[in-house]
Amino acid sequence: MKPAIPFAASGLDRAHLERSDSSWLSERLADEASRFLPVHRLEILFRHKEPGPSQELAWARRELLSLAGPECTPILLGLADGVAHFAVDISNLEDPSGDLGLGESAGFLDLRAIAANVPAQEAAIAAQARSLIDWHARTRHCAACGAKTVPEKGGALRRCPECAAEHFPRTDPVVIAAVTMGERCLLGRSAGWPAAMFSALAGFVEPGENLEDALRREVQEEAGVQVGAVHYVASQPWPFPSSLMLGCIAEAHSDAITVDHRELEDARWFSRNEVKAALEAPTPDLVLPPPMAIAHHLIRRWALMET
Repeated sequence: MKPAIPFAASGLDRAHLERSDSSWLSERLADEASRFLPVHRLEILFRHKEPGPSQELAWARRELLSLAGPECTPILLGLADGVAHFAVDISNLEDPSGDLGLGESAGFLDLRAIAANVPAQEAAIAAQARSLIDWHARTRHCAACGAKTVPEKGGALRRCPECAAEHFPRTDPVVIAAVTMGERCLLGRSAGWPAAMFSALAGFVEPGENLEDALRREVQEEAGVQVGAVHYVASQPWPFPSSLMLGCIAEAHSDAITVDHRELEDARWFSRNEVKAALEAPTPDLVLPPPMAIAHHLIRRWALMET
């Protein structure tokens, strides 16, 4: 079985119909069974889980709302077995660990740093919470008229009470691909990465582009390589802050590389055997991105000829 792509498929029912009912939301917020995930300045509350370095989400009860303050509106993440799960921004607290009475086994952690040690479904829930908390913090005022917006439908949108404009959580599409030519794969590296680390080429989809054209443009801009057929593989939510990675494997029509050093430090062709070896363990010439990144899965799929 191929490894799952992180941050996808939380398993929560997002309760599309129910969240439109304000009475239903009020009942869920008052329900003693409801669970609340504290988020402090985009760090998520995790609890150490034995054995080893594993972490799990640390959920709180509704008493957390009194600490969050009257300005905070809990964001509905979804339902699991009929129980509502919310994210709560407690960034107003200067000492959240002390205010929550946390022991040594729990703390606020950077999701990017610990994602590999978190169960897949819980990592996906944490990613959803992080992206939504960040978007709400950035969208407090209407882009149309400047008035203060208010959250509605459990945080599924923000509405402007002055001009009635609706603002929905933003997701930025990014196309990313392992670009191949026969037994070789084109990989690039950015300045500041660890030595010998190379990854799939990627870039934001611009207005008026489909993902195929965006990929062809990005690879041409960054590495000077012409791309033909593009085969979609899978996608990954990337909550830093809120992108959707559209993963592909693409076929190159040229192999001469011209690096745009404003975009990349280097770009090279690597053989299938070189990539296979780096998947087993980093080599002096090639270090691949970790399994947390969809780039790893795209490169792995090509190298091992997985279907």
